[in-house]
Amino acid sequence: MSKSFEIQGVIHSIGETTEFGNNGFTKREYVVKVTGGEENSNYPNYAALELTRDNCALMDLFNIGDEVNSHFNLSGRLWSPAGKPEKCFTSLQAWKLDRVGDSDAEVSGHLQAPPPGGAADYGQLPSSDANDDELPF
Repeated sequence: MSKSFEIQGVIHSIGETTEFGNNGFTKREYVVKVTGGEENSNYPNYAALELTRDNCALMDLFNIGDEVNSHFNLSGRLWSPAGKPEKCFTSLQAWKLDRVGDSDAEVSGHLQAPPPGGAADYGQLPSSDANDDELPF
């Protein structure tokens, strides 16, 4: 299992979903301007991230200017062109996005189910006129 990372930033641009090859592989790129502790107004830091496959639809819930936390994994590939030095390509593959300041909703590609043990699990409380002498043990 690869280590996951998180970066906070304002969405600067959102690309279109692009399909590659015959197998239907899809990818969507977006760029965030890094905010938070690492922010330097004199030298802004931008990071390009990508969403793949079903996760491409996550970006439909966001707009340019939204501040988000992007959860991602590093993905690296080596390429050795004939007669040339080996190259390494690294991508930041996002798999979850959270809107900053929106503690109620988490956007992760599916609707969040309510936590188990909520009020819906208990139904009605017993009435106060129930027989108190009938113990269940």
